[in-house]
Amino acid sequence: MSSLLAKNISMSFSNSQHSVNVLDNVSLELIEGRSIGIIGSSGCGKTTLLQILAGLETPTAGSVYHDDLNLSERNKAKFNQLRSSLFGFVYQFHHLLPEFTALDNVAMPLIVRREPRDVARVEALKVLEMVGLSARTTHYPGQLSGGERQRVALARALVARPACVLADEPTGNLDRHTAHQMFKLL
Repeated sequence: MSSLLAKNISMSFSNSQHSVNVLDNVSLELIEGRSIGIIGSSGCGKTTLLQILAGLETPTAGSVYHDDLNLSERNKAKFNQLRSSLFGFVYQFHHLLPEFTALDNVAMPLIVRREPRDVARVEALKVLEMVGLSARTTHYPGQLSGGERQRVALARALVARPACVLADEPTGNLDRHTAHQMFKLL
């Protein structure tokens, strides 16, 4: 059974006048097949913790392990390759590419991994169908509602079938029924 382990994670941000300690000695373990929620007030470090777990931020102190492999000790290029198969990430603010259709936004993680574009699009279409957006594949992010953009972002996180999906408020723009369906999908 695979796991993701964060040990003694600390993170602080500094400028010339202030230092803000966002995370202080946080440890947690994520086990395959289980879901956890991280709850806290705005600004308490939830997003920062998710970004550290995904290797998008480097902690001030501590380490992240996947199956006993210290992710912070990996060569950056090798880690970027590994990250695309390990993690799907749903950002709080979508981060969809405005110049690409919903289909191509979802296919992007596979294209970045050098999958043939036609194969990536077939896989992307499958996942867009799963999130109920097969009729919106040719629409650009600006032509989609907030909830539709959220579902495209979720589809993009799932398309590569990652070992772990890290989601930052994944249902923030969704109605209760659609949110429930998306959690079942996750």
